[in-house]
Amino acid sequence: MTFEAIKTTVCALPEISDWPEILGLIERVAHREGISVWDYPFATCRAVGGTQMAALPGAGAVFCSLLSIHLVDDMLDDEPYGEFRRLGAGQIANIALALQAAGHRLLRALEPGIGAAAQGILARMALGTAYGQGLDIHEARSEEEYWRIVEAKTPPLFGTAFEIGALLGGAPAGVSERLERIGRILGRFIQVSDDLSDALKTPAKVDWNKPSNNLAILYALTAHHPSRERFRELVARSGDPEALSEAHQVLLKSGAVSYCTFKMLEFSQEAQEILDSIPLHDPEPVTKILRLNLKPLHRLLETVGVEEPELIAV
Repeated sequence: MTFEAIKTTVCALPEISDWPEILGLIERVAHREGISVWDYPFATCRAVGGTQMAALPGAGAVFCSLLSIHLVDDMLDDEPYGEFRRLGAGQIANIALALQAAGHRLLRALEPGIGAAAQGILARMALGTAYGQGLDIHEARSEEEYWRIVEAKTPPLFGTAFEIGALLGGAPAGVSERLERIGRILGRFIQVSDDLSDALKTPAKVDWNKPSNNLAILYALTAHHPSRERFRELVARSGDPEALSEAHQVLLKSGAVSYCTFKMLEFSQEAQEILDSIPLHDPEPVTKILRLNLKPLHRLLETVGVEEPELIAV
């Protein structure tokens, strides 16, 4: 099942098909084969013995949800290249609401029992993610609070993508629940991966405006190391390329990069252990997703001289 099939399914909804702004947004969405969250329902559906076609409504609903979340998140973070700068905050807020409704419309077409269960999962995710985005507006005051924000904001979408696919594939409740746990763990992994990537990018990403909500930056701000006070000064000047470059060096020397790497390894191993414990028709589709999401970690380990990093991060 291709990404084009997902887009065609969503764009065929009556209101969406007549809405040029939404059609334009959908057309511009990029796809990375096997690693985008809307691929996950296909993988878990196949893993439990279902078909790609059976998972299509779930994949479409997850796709709509992700677009909605990103549109709102960009406004909350005041992203310089957010769609709201092109179309206006009011229009984007309305489109985000429409996309959430479109996801439910796709699931409503399923047989009543399955459709109701799938919509319940999607609604739980939407409410949880909105709550998490609300928490993320404020800076975390500690690492404990950072993880509380992350747990509310990021894992629900990933857990839902895994769980809906399993549901549509006919999995028993126990299997669906464990696959949902893997999805949530993967959400934590990706959040840390994104934090580290954003912290090391040039020019400075918006993460530097709320530094305690990025794990790598938070670590360098709070851990005991010789450059901690200097780093705090640099954070306030992250818009200056020279200050940002020096801050990147502190992230490396303070152990911030190593700590994020450790957490990613911990999450990947936890997800693999759960996967190994689930009796699946074919675990390979889920194994492939975990393997593909590990690639950024493998590249990071390679840059610090680790040979055959795939043997460590499995």
